[in-house]
This record gives sequence, structure tokens and C-alpha cells, in this order.
Amino acid sequence: MADIEHQEDEGRVLQTEGQPDEPSHESTPAEAASLQARQRHRIAHLEEKLEALEAGCASKERQSNYYLAEGRAIRCVITLFDNVEDLVTENDRRYDLNDDEESNVEQVFHPSSYQDQLQVGYIALTHTLLWFHKKGVEMEYDEYAHMMKTLQQGADSARGDNTSKLKTLVAEWVNREFKPVDPVDPDDKHSCGFINNACGKLLCPAEFDWNNPIVKAGIQDHSEGYIVTDLSFPAFLYDKYQTNPDDLEEGLFKGRILLQGYKAVFTSPSSAKDIEGDGDGVDVIRNNRLTKKSFAGVKVRFTLSSVTSWWSIDGDFDYIQFWRTIIDFFEKPPSREAHRWVDKLLEWWTRKVFGRSHRDNISNTAKANMSVNALARQRAQRDDAPFDSP
Repeated sequence: MADIEHQEDEGRVLQTEGQPDEPSHESTPAEAASLQARQRHRIAHLEEKLEALEAGCASKERQSNYYLAEGRAIRCVITLFDNVEDLVTENDRRYDLNDDEESNVEQVFHPSSYQDQLQVGYIALTHTLLWFHKKGVEMEYDEYAHMMKTLQQGADSARGDNTSKLKTLVAEWVNREFKPVDPVDPDDKHSCGFINNACGKLLCPAEFDWNNPIVKAGIQDHSEGYIVTDLSFPAFLYDKYQTNPDDLEEGLFKGRILLQGYKAVFTSPSSAKDIEGDGDGVDVIRNNRLTKKSFAGVKVRFTLSSVTSWWSIDGDFDYIQFWRTIIDFFEKPPSREAHRWVDKLLEWWTRKVFGRSHRDNISNTAKANMSVNALARQRAQRDDAPFDSP
């Protein structure tokens, strides 16, 4: 019985909880005004907090958009495949090893070729994103992790956009130049690759002749001796898509479609229509670690293939190794003669991409008679005229 009465008491308490106490008397005008003032103050305080939260969210969104935009450069001018985190990890590892070597002089560090490329990539990263090192050191871990994730998203997004852009353009270039019986359909990757005669000619390894029916059948059937791997330079890398078996450097990296692919991504799609220009220009390509050229080579190769989505492996062809081969070709020439050849090739690319500059050929007399300088002289003469009059 006592339990029943106790439960009834609890029920009455619960029913009355949360309900405002009934005023013991009518509020006076002064009390009502005071209550309204407190409510207005509370509302104003909440509005300030809301504005601060919205400002914080907007600031974070602006920061994220900035990192996304900056990250888009990574796949183009720094590294096509490596993650940003891997570049930083390799640099940190070397920094730690240097500290260890100072305390243990007998320890010898022999980095692999891949580790060297990661380190070069990190240096290119800090040269491209000048703020990266300083900001990374100053950030808290959560902010740093967010920055790294967003940079990576920007990098991968740019690679996807460029792949999509080239898919349409390369098909257009191939159809216009080769006029194949079966045109390349940019929306159907199954119409590309070695099954398409025009694409097959461009993808054919430099050591083979695509016009030879035996070679063509062997490549299409993956026959022994005709397996296409990253150990072969595809024909589209060569000038006029032809190779000299006795001199495989001749015409290498001068292919028309390779140059068009580069210009479409790094200057503009419309500029890719004009690749016949030649002249003297400032060598800016070397300053971008040759990643741009290797980027174009890998992207054009992928676009010509029948692979439907971006992947680092296409059957027996390894795109990562292909990319590293191109990088090493330019950055690690084995001799002085090879180094001179690379320099000449880079000069050729600079002229082809940026055209001829005739500015240095203008004489001082000709410059003085040009309208800008002539106008400056005329204005000076008018200003001096009042002082020269008697």
C-alpha cells in the first residue's frame, strides 16, 4: 500500500515538473520591462554566437577551397602518382637519418631510386607551394591532417578533370589526322586501344612496325614476343610517329599528339590547334621538374588505350613505371652527350609551346619611334614649351 502511495506521489511530481510556477501576484510594468530587456539581451548574445559560428564555418570553407585549388597543381607539376603524405614521410625519414648519422658516423644511407624520386617530389612541392612547410610546422595535428587530405583531394580531382578533357580532344585529333575507317569514339573506350587501327599505330612499341600484319596480329593476340609493356616507348612519343631502330633517341618526345596533349592541359585546349610555331623562348619547362611532359605522355597513352577508368596498370603496361622512366630520361642522363641532347630537346619544347619572341631584335631607334615613347616625348615637349617662349 505504501508503494502505491509512493508511486502516486512520484506521478504528481512528474506531471508538475517543467511547468512554470504560477505567479503569486500580477507582474508590475517595471518587472515586465526588466524581463523583456533580459530576453533581448539573451537573444542578442545568441545572435552573436551564431554569427561567430557562421564566420568560423565560412572561414574553414574558404580555407578548404584554397587547399583544393592549390592541390590541383600537384598532379601536374609535382608528382602524377605519389601521395602528398608519402613525399612528406620520405623527407622526414631523411631528416631523422641525418640526425642519426651525426651521432653515428659509421652509418651509411643508400636511398633507392624510388626514395630519391619521393625526395625530389617533396622539394618540388615546397618550391611550388611556398607556404607548405611553414604552415605545416605551425599547425595543430587536426588542422594539418585536414590540409593534407584536402590537398590530396584537389590533386586527384585535377587528374580526373584533365583525363576527361583529353579523352575528347585526343579522339578528335586522331580522327582528323588519320581519318580512320572506324573513328575513335570518345564516349566508348572499347573502340580505342589496339583494336582500333589508328590508336594501335600510336600505341605500337617503337621497336615494332604496326604496318606489318604479323606484328599487328601478335600485339592484338598478346602473342609471345609481342607483349606490350612499359619497357617500350610507344610510337606517339616520336616525331611523325616513326622511329629509327639504329638511333631510338632521334625524334623521341617530339610527337605531334604528345605536344598537343601538353598544350591542351597546360596552356589551353585552343592553343593545341597551333603547334607549328618555333622560335626562341625562356626555358621554363625544366623549372617544372619535367613532370608536365611525363604527365602528358602518360595521359595521352591512357586516352589512346581501351582502359575504361583511370588505373595504374593496363594489362602488362605499368603506368607508374612508364612515368618514372620518362622522368629519369630527363633528370638522369648517363653522359655529357646525353645531357646536351636533353637540353636541346627542352629548348625545342620551349619554342614549340611558347613560340618565338622578336622583342630583343628591335633596335633602340625603332623603340624610340614607337607610339608609347613618342607620346611621352610629345608631352614633355608641351610641358617645356611655356618656359622656352620669350
